Parts: sequence; structure tokens; C-alpha cells
Amino acid sequence: MIHPSAIIDPSAQIADGVSIGPFSIIGPGVSIGSGTEVGPHVVIRGPTRIGCDNRIFQFASVGEDPQDKKYGGESTTLEIGDRNVVREFATIHRGTAQDRGITRIGSDNLFMAYTHVAHDCVVGNRIIMANAASLAGHVEVDDFAILGGFSLVHQFCRIGQYSFSAMGSVISRDIPPYVMVGGRPTKPYGINSVGLERNGFGSEALRQIKKAYKIIYKAGFKLDEAIKLLDEVTVEHPEIVPLVDFLKTTGRSIMR
Repeated sequence: MIHPSAIIDPSAQIADGVSIGPFSIIGPGVSIGSGTEVGPHVVIRGPTRIGCDNRIFQFASVGEDPQDKKYGGESTTLEIGDRNVVREFATIHRGTAQDRGITRIGSDNLFMAYTHVAHDCVVGNRIIMANAASLAGHVEVDDFAILGGFSLVHQFCRIGQYSFSAMGSVISRDIPPYVMVGGRPTKPYGINSVGLERNGFGSEALRQIKKAYKIIYKAGFKLDEAIKLLDEVTVEHPEIVPLVDFLKTTGRSIMR
């Protein structure tokens, strides 16, 4: 159902089964997949492609121009997958020409109220951003990560899979997979054991991940020394592979 007070640009592509609430505005270059629900007073600007079965709540702003002084009106894009939930007052911006030109969001994510995803971010699948968590530009968030309320992520940082940030974390360097951070100043506090158990990691996998954490953070090794030691056990313990791969490719170095 499309409410008669909604304003929809003639060029927008609205699939069958999409509902759009009163006073929402769907701009040119927007594509919305079947089963998606757009609440009242939502603004969606294009070029933006939204997949199927998403829920976008009232007063959200999706696909707006990036908050970047270098942005000069270039045609940039936002892509959103399927089954995401975007809550009240969340803001998700398109990319910039100076980077990849696209902000990309996967599927099955929850963006709670007042969350912000800035330009050129890459957000994976099954991620939770709690109230007012914010990503600066060019941030990457890997699958199953959880950002607690009011977590702030510096531009160009990467958040590893299954990692967890406590409420109010200020993240200025990469967070490796499985690692839990928090406090002021924000620092690592072990592995995200609860999250890993909930996602099917067994006791042996958890034991090996804890050992890897100690090698990185507790044993006094330099990062390249820790990577070399962990590299030697990846064949026997494949759960360590994402951690080693992450450490090898970190751009801003890791939070230690």
C-alpha cells in the first residue's frame, strides 16, 4: 500500500508488495524491492537500490548526499540488501567520487535509532548497531559485529567479524575478529565469548581463539611476530584463519 500523501518521483522503481507510509518522499533514481515497508516521514534519495523485505521506520534518512566537503554533486550510490531494519532517525549516506563512489550494506542488519552510516562505508551481514552508534566515512564492518550504543568509529577503520564494542567506545584503530573492546580510553578486554557461543562456536574453537588473543595481546610479541606464530596453526585450527588474514591486511593497525 502506498499512502496518497507520499511523494514518489516518476523515475523511482517500486516493486509489487512495497508499502510506503504517509508523507514519505521517494526521490529519483530509487529502487525498492518487494516486501519492503517504508514508514511515515521517511526520505529516500537516489541513486539508491534497496532490496527485499526491509523495514525502514519513521523519520529515517536514507541515501542522502555525503557529509564530505569534497562532495561536488557527483552521481554516487547507496546499495542496501535484504531484511534490514532501519529504525527511527537513522541516517545512511551515499558514497563519494574520491573513494569507491558507493556505500554498501548487506542483509539482515539492525540499525537502531539515531545510528549513522557515513559515505563509502561497507557494512556486511547480521550486524547490530545499537542506538546512536556512528560510522565515519570509509569504514568497513564485517559480518556479525556488534557496536554498542554511542560507539564511534574513526574513518578508514575496519571492524572484524564477531567483534563487540561496549557502550560509548571510541574506536580509532582496527578491531580484529572476535575481540571485545570498551572503556575510556577504549582498549581490548578479551574475546566476544558470548557472541561466539550464540553463533555456534564450540568449546575447542573458543579455546584456540583465546590462545590466539593471548599471543596478540598478552605475550609481548610484536604484531608481525604474533602473525607468524598464528600462521603456523591455521591448518589445524581454521577458526584462526580470519584473524590472521585480518592482521595481515590491517590498514590503521589494530587497537592494542
